[in-house]
Amino acid sequence: MHNKVLTLAAPAMVAALLSSAAYSAPELTAAHKLYQANCAQCHGKDLQGAAGPNLADATWLHGHPTKANLVRVIGKGLIDKGMPAWDKQLGSAQVSQLAEYLLPANAAARKAAAGTGRATAPAAPAKGLSALTLPKGFQIAVYADKVDGARELAVTDSGLVFVGSTKAGKVYALVDANKDGVAEKVVTVAEGLNNPNGVALLNGDLYVGEISRILKFDDIEKNYAAKPAYKVIKSDLPTETWHGAKYIKAGPDGKLYIPIGAPCNVCDKENEAYAKIWRMNPDGSNWELYARGVRNTVGFTWHPVTKELWFTDNGRDEMGDNTPSCELNVAPKAGMHFGFPYCHGGVLPDPQFGKGKSCDAYVPPVAALGPHVAPLGLAFYTGTQFPEQYRNQLLIAEHGSWNRANKIGYQVRLVTLHGNKLVSDTAFIDGFLQNEEVSGRPVDIAVMPDGSILVSDDHAHKVYRVTYQR
Repeated sequence: MHNKVLTLAAPAMVAALLSSAAYSAPELTAAHKLYQANCAQCHGKDLQGAAGPNLADATWLHGHPTKANLVRVIGKGLIDKGMPAWDKQLGSAQVSQLAEYLLPANAAARKAAAGTGRATAPAAPAKGLSALTLPKGFQIAVYADKVDGARELAVTDSGLVFVGSTKAGKVYALVDANKDGVAEKVVTVAEGLNNPNGVALLNGDLYVGEISRILKFDDIEKNYAAKPAYKVIKSDLPTETWHGAKYIKAGPDGKLYIPIGAPCNVCDKENEAYAKIWRMNPDGSNWELYARGVRNTVGFTWHPVTKELWFTDNGRDEMGDNTPSCELNVAPKAGMHFGFPYCHGGVLPDPQFGKGKSCDAYVPPVAALGPHVAPLGLAFYTGTQFPEQYRNQLLIAEHGSWNRANKIGYQVRLVTLHGNKLVSDTAFIDGFLQNEEVSGRPVDIAVMPDGSILVSDDHAHKVYRVTYQR
């Protein structure tokens, strides 16, 4: 939503709306989350305005604030005014929820919903695992401590865990030999590397992504403890460190997928290697483009059934605290363009590079995850330990904002999908952020052979294990 869409209603109409508009608590909560995920990036989290105008005051354009008119404007948009048509991304029920939420009659209810969310934080910052909240039946514990700068995770079929670290320049192996759910050893597999963020397993070998090189460690389960030698299978990647960290993974097609982020906050590198996802054979041959218009993805995975590529993308900075939104995207085939640097969040043209462009020309995100939340690693839950409703749904690590007046992110979220459509986006692990105090920054997620999940944290230098007990 991008321009004030309705005129000030007459007092009689407002009174009628006040008497007719009624929200149940679950409906209000759902609508509040829907607004925050899709509208706050332009209109502010409290409707106070940002890139788009204020929706909370008494100055309205383009018709009376009836629900029917709101449904029309939200759904069809006002393209000439910069207001996109949301019926391409939201279902009719969601558009109706948003229209109800924005009615003047529900102003008090909106404030109550926002106030309720803020009131849940404790009076004083809480530290450690006791501050974290998870759904009923879930527990979280430290799987491995003193994993300096823990970033991407890769897990073998036997449960041996590899971790990359940009900060330490190392790759670690986490060893739980007695299978008690705690790694008793943190083994340094390699050190002295250049920002080895990415680790991936393929055909029994470990691949590591540095800034400009991809390394291969043969037969890694046999050799990890002996400081194994490596082969350089690709050495000509860009050397820029801005968005240069390589999150790498092996796809279901047997190829290695490697992103090259934009070497800037925002710039047009359409005719260069940047702002794209690439893939290659395990030996480094057949380097080819897979997706473009991707500012900086530090997390991707494949749907366990459809085998389609899903990835997060970090939105640009310097457009305010509430714009643009970071993204969750799906790329079912090669060659798709996801908008950067011309369009952000699927709906917001870039003020510099978006001139003469239309957001309709690019693939919109499946979900707008929120402004500056910094979504990184993600994983479909493929185990059997968690309840059935978690099966084949997405868990996303939000690293958290770095330059926002009020911090946001710092959690693991559960994104529930129906096909490739968003059903819900809710907190799964919350509490790393308490009253602007940060105790952890989730980076990556991996599913273990026993159905538990691991979450890396490069702020607390830990890897956590989440289990479920009926």
